Amino acid sequence: MTPRNPPVSQTRSFSTVFLIEMWERFGYYGMQALIVYYMVQRLGFADDKANLVWSAAAALIYVAPAIGGWVGDKVLGTRRTMLLGAIILSVGYALMAVPGESIWFLYCSLGVIVVGNGLFKPNAGNLVRKIYEGDDSKIDSAFTIYYMAVNIGSTISMLLTPWIKDYVNQKYGHELGWHAAFAVCSFGLLLGLANYLVMRQTLSHVGSAPDEEPMRSGRLAAVLGIGVLTVFGAAFILGHESVARIFVYLAGAVVLGIFFHLIRTSHRSERAGLIAALVLTVQTVFFFIFYQQMSTSLNLFALRNVDPSFDIFGLHLWNWSPAQFQAFNPIWIFILSPILAFTYTRAGESGKDISIAAKFALGFATVALGFFIYSAAAHFTTMPGKTTSWIMVWGYGSSSLGELLVSGLGLAMIARYVPARMGGFMMGAYFVASGISQYLGGVVANYASVPQNITDPLQTMPIYTSLFSKLGYAGIACTLIALAVLPLMKKLSAQHHEHNKATDSPVPTIGSEQ
Repeated sequence: MTPRNPPVSQTRSFSTVFLIEMWERFGYYGMQALIVYYMVQRLGFADDKANLVWSAAAALIYVAPAIGGWVGDKVLGTRRTMLLGAIILSVGYALMAVPGESIWFLYCSLGVIVVGNGLFKPNAGNLVRKIYEGDDSKIDSAFTIYYMAVNIGSTISMLLTPWIKDYVNQKYGHELGWHAAFAVCSFGLLLGLANYLVMRQTLSHVGSAPDEEPMRSGRLAAVLGIGVLTVFGAAFILGHESVARIFVYLAGAVVLGIFFHLIRTSHRSERAGLIAALVLTVQTVFFFIFYQQMSTSLNLFALRNVDPSFDIFGLHLWNWSPAQFQAFNPIWIFILSPILAFTYTRAGESGKDISIAAKFALGFATVALGFFIYSAAAHFTTMPGKTTSWIMVWGYGSSSLGELLVSGLGLAMIARYVPARMGGFMMGAYFVASGISQYLGGVVANYASVPQNITDPLQTMPIYTSLFSKLGYAGIACTLIALAVLPLMKKLSAQHHEHNKATDSPVPTIGSEQ
């Protein structure tokens, strides 16, 4: 009789997923740091076109996991689908590394990334949930560490890829730096895949039902065939602004329709939780409109109106490339996450923990503060039309705190208020809603589009600060609305809690991720 292999520890299994997720986020955020600059500086896009193309791509990237999760659960298996997604993502970044100026080739490359992300993202998270299934005491801490993987990968790549782009361009010219940076994104995925192949046995016992069956070539061929059609469909959407707009608004109507249908047809005792989830999902949509400014209007603002020099009391510390300023988002997440976790724990121990709805309101207030900091840039200049880099530091700090309070609780909110039997479906709907707001964020960013004939920073500064000021006031409006619905949310939460208590059904715990 063949001896059974010793059981694999949860920690080793988790480490395998953690590392491939870290490298996947390395590739994605390394690309995000440069993509708008690439379109504006390399391909000659106007600001408004670059903002909308990238925001439409981000929307598709968020929508795709709603389908990829189903493929993992029902068709190929969670493990296999995650692995296939990582392979396709590495191909997508490799295509962007091919030198050239073909716009259609760029759209197709982004389409490949959409498909890869859709297959990878939901299944990596599902594997973490499956590793700790039935062990609620560990799943919260596991997802907290998993969230750190996102920020480790994004911090390194957001600092590295802009530097590689500048270094290669200066040393070799011919604009090869852009493609060298995208090649590094692909290399990161290859490292993640290599690591997975070495450690794959640690996940051999984790997955969905299809993972336990022999691979069916017909199913794989069907997924790949639909994936190829999706690539060209995504490229078509990216190349036609009107089609992108129709797609996004139609997706929004479908999500709303799903919510209203579920509320109308669900058991009366479940409606309170579903209505609470709808209210918080709408608030999350508004948050992501603010969040999308990081890779659009704020990114272009850093390019044109931020002094790259970091100085304290006349002492020069270092210079950063404009694209590297986005790295302050994950850096602040690192700093603020343990502080916020400690605060939550202490508040819970003293019986003063505030509700998710109240945290959303506080999150919008800190987002508003961040945009008011950006809007004050013209009052803190180091040279005509150039503001101090510290404006970006403190603005990103405030916005990142808002992210932890709103986005960081998004999936946990769905898990708390939505019945378990429709939890997976509603998480997909939540991702679709987030994708819609990514596109709307690009629409908002276009209010600060700079005409291509304007290059004087003294002229571009007021264009950006005007938008940031309006976004600050919009953040205050969102805060007031969130505060206004607090009594309703308190009532709905109480009804939902009473229903759970009466049925003795435990509330699932889901971690958060970017």
